[in-house]
Amino acid sequence: MIITKGLTKDYGNNRGIFDVSFSINNGSCVGFLGPNGAGKTTTIRHLLGFIQNFEGEAYIKGLNCKTEQVDIQKYVGYLPGEINFIDDINGDELIDLIAKMKELSDLSYANHLLEQFELDPKIKIKKMSKGMKQKLAIVIAFMSDPEILILDEPSSGLDPLMQQKLVNLILEHKARGKTFFLSSHSFEEVEKTCDRIILIKNGHIVNDSQVEMLKKEQIRKYDIKFAKVNEVEDFIKKYNISQIDNLTVTIELKDSIEPLDTFDSLVKILSQYEIQDITKKDLSLEEIFMKYYGD
Repeated sequence: MIITKGLTKDYGNNRGIFDVSFSINNGSCVGFLGPNGAGKTTTIRHLLGFIQNFEGEAYIKGLNCKTEQVDIQKYVGYLPGEINFIDDINGDELIDLIAKMKELSDLSYANHLLEQFELDPKIKIKKMSKGMKQKLAIVIAFMSDPEILILDEPSSGLDPLMQQKLVNLILEHKARGKTFFLSSHSFEEVEKTCDRIILIKNGHIVNDSQVEMLKKEQIRKYDIKFAKVNEVEDFIKKYNISQIDNLTVTIELKDSIEPLDTFDSLVKILSQYEIQDITKKDLSLEEIFMKYYGD
């Protein structure tokens, strides 16, 4: 549904995107993660045909993003990262305007979304808060029930309740076979909705993996609960462990650090002590993300 090949836009001083290549299959939900300035929004603007002067290729549903961007709009629901609506009209007037542009005559789903996100569309846009404008943008992106949804920071400005409603909305459309390309800083949002993650840093893709595979590739963490304080002290002294909370020690298994390099070796070491519990900790995407981006 979405393909980029060698997509490059060089703004100088190492700014831009460089040799960005990926493909997204029908029915996939792909998260596009990276820090500010990494190239997420620039990539999205190429896909929508907003940027014309670039190297490489980009396609949506087989249509060329550079030359057929008008036709592409028929299939795409887009939520921009920076919302700049016409201030001097009401929300429902903007919805009507976009509906006419998309040749959408039935606004029943738009009205359903307005009710779901508790938004009064009769308010002037210039009087709306950031969160209200974000809700309006969500309604506009989804109201035509498009095949493809490209969402740039969709939960920005939403309170936790509305963020969960957005997650539910994405999952509902995903279950119906819709395709998502989702740029986000909300790791919880990405973990709940995406089956694949593309990480971008300084304009270059640094990882492209299934979510579960990405987690499996990372360092394994375990919480070890000891029965005796003196045994905790002995363990952390012998193996240079710094993370400790009362009787519980958190350790990381690293292939390059012996003897704590495999689970088998860990179990053999712990057999020398009186252990109350061992709990495996799953790394969150945020922890994984920081391992790629560090400081």
